Amino acid sequence: MEGTEMVPAHPYLPTSLELPGFHPALMSQMYILGTYGGASALVVLAVWLFSGRLRTADRLLMCWFAFSGLTHIILEGYFVFTPNFFTFSKPHLLAEVWKEYSKADSRYAGRDPTVVAVEGITAVLAGPGCLLAVYAIAAKSTYEHTLQVVISIAQLYGDIVYFATVVLAGVEICAPGPVYFWFYFMFMNGIWIVVPLLITIRSWKAINVAFASTKKKIA
Repeated sequence: MEGTEMVPAHPYLPTSLELPGFHPALMSQMYILGTYGGASALVVLAVWLFSGRLRTADRLLMCWFAFSGLTHIILEGYFVFTPNFFTFSKPHLLAEVWKEYSKADSRYAGRDPTVVAVEGITAVLAGPGCLLAVYAIAAKSTYEHTLQVVISIAQLYGDIVYFATVVLAGVEICAPGPVYFWFYFMFMNGIWIVVPLLITIRSWKAINVAFASTKKKIA
């Protein structure tokens, strides 16, 4: 009908998903990935240089927890507290990130309760916990390994729930191409399974060694 503004169809699944006020992404995929990757690299580089006096393993852990913590707080926190990100009609990097990622997992655009809950807990608790872990490692705190285990198990649990709900509920996540499925959905989320699992094993061993040493001294 003449004079009627056409509402652009969204690229997410199911096609019946209602997104009032939806506005297509304004930034290119390469720009979004390049900006996020560049910012992450700067964070890692800064922490690596700052931690120069420490052992390589500790420096790598500090880089991981700094990157992970800021991702949880800034990126995931934005998603949780900005439910209308898909309506933004002006360029906004964080909104564009989630418009883009939602092409790989439509549950984000549709505000799936499980995803919102998992991301909310991660942003509010795991995010600050990761930054505290950076300090604990640098300061050689007595609780550094305990904190690393707690945070890593929380990350593992959140990621397992994230993947399991797709499989058990048979959710249509979208993923229109291999980049969206293998890189966004599988690789980017898989990082938070592999790395936390390795950290948990490492810190668990360190805690056991410490307890064994204490028992010997008492005996």
